[in-house]
Amino acid sequence: MNPPCFDCAVLTTAYFPPVEYFFAIANSGRVLIEQHEAYQKQSWRNRCRILSAGGPEDLSIPVVKEERLSRPIRDIRIDYGEPWLQHHIRALAAAYNSSAYYDYYADELIPLLERRPAFLFDLNQALLEKLLALLVIETPVALTDSFVMPGLTGHLTDFRARIQPKYKGKSLLEEFGFEQAYYQVFVNRDPSSVMPGSDRTSFIPNLSILDLLSAEGPDAGSFLRI
Repeated sequence: MNPPCFDCAVLTTAYFPPVEYFFAIANSGRVLIEQHEAYQKQSWRNRCRILSAGGPEDLSIPVVKEERLSRPIRDIRIDYGEPWLQHHIRALAAAYNSSAYYDYYADELIPLLERRPAFLFDLNQALLEKLLALLVIETPVALTDSFVMPGLTGHLTDFRARIQPKYKGKSLLEEFGFEQAYYQVFVNRDPSSVMPGSDRTSFIPNLSILDLLSAEGPDAGSFLRI
């Protein structure tokens, strides 16, 4: 096994995070999940990106609005007054039911959603623990004792701002030359059979880890390790 690329990676909490999030974990000596930061909108903290029949689709978990600016991420509650849970379960099934491994992993993951935990952080941690087990990633993961100030150097590598939907630079996979294509259900590899105006003829990288798991199953971990 190669030595880790990163001594200690600092990550935000995330909902079914993108592939590069797990690339960072798999290639780190240890990981810290930030639990003392303020909640931020339009981030992977409460959303994921899957591949549907219409193209990439974001699924977002609504949170209790009056708490968003006044409490740390650890204390942000999920708003179950909106029917997001049913929508997410249906959207995931529609996106991945015809993939090779989705049914198997859905039996492991969907019950964690159906438990309806009160706090977003708790849901994300339960999903992360299960996903790491399914990917056979044994990197130690802990929570921060206090807020980690951005820009720290030394043994910490801070990915909190980088692994986010609005980041404009290269993904970690791209930077390290590790962006590998795999089969995606709604990507048509035969350009002659694509409707005019459609651009879904090539692999779409760095979607939710569910995209990789559903396609590659037990081999998914090999796409993450240098």
